[in-house]
Amino acid sequence: MIATGQSLLYVSTELDTWETSTPEPDQDEICERCGFRRLDPEYYAWLRHRMEVAKRARERGRLLAAQYQELRRRFNPVHFWATEHLGEPALLAAVQTLDPKTYRPPRVEDWQPRPRSEQAPSQAHLFPAEGDWPFTESIPAEAVARVDAIRDQALSLGWSEAGLYQNRGMLCFPNGDSYGLVCFLQGDRVIGEVTPQCIEIVAPSGGRLRHYNRDLLQPWLRRTPATEALSDPDTPAPAPVSNK
Repeated sequence: MIATGQSLLYVSTELDTWETSTPEPDQDEICERCGFRRLDPEYYAWLRHRMEVAKRARERGRLLAAQYQELRRRFNPVHFWATEHLGEPALLAAVQTLDPKTYRPPRVEDWQPRPRSEQAPSQAHLFPAEGDWPFTESIPAEAVARVDAIRDQALSLGWSEAGLYQNRGMLCFPNGDSYGLVCFLQGDRVIGEVTPQCIEIVAPSGGRLRHYNRDLLQPWLRRTPATEALSDPDTPAPAPVSNK
């Protein structure tokens, strides 16, 4: 049972927050079912680790600066609340001892069992195979085979393997720009014309979509001094946990 009177902060993996000082007796379980978890030092350490992963992704060009800024905006209040209510020594100890490979964050789907016939297939395709990515899109073997068929042609035109095969990202599919062609070949969609700028995706109805090469500056995009000079705001995120 959770004691009343003390402030509790519940945080989702997407950094949405809900604070209460009058929790229900089973508040932790209720929130866990909705994808939230009561913020404690270990959960704070995991969220901070996710921010560090996002920062590295931004530095490597895998995450847009604007997307990282939004994560910063959401994480900062969580950090300041944790510092005030949980204390820096406890946070620092959790950061130093966290094993992100074994820590299990809240997941709504854990509380929503589906019939066996509706369960997602096992994940065989992983690109990149290494790295710490929070989201992975399940890819059927047929989609991989379609990309395999045009792989050599696309690579010769300047496409990267990530642009063709990547199915892991910092944001859930289709958000962000990290997901490759293979993620957009759902159902009976097939590949049409392949050019350096884009690859056509043809739907059974005959409709055509385009998957653009993110490694090229597309004709309708223009770099400006403002976008070139885009930098982080002064507020720290994740703000450092002091040893003092």
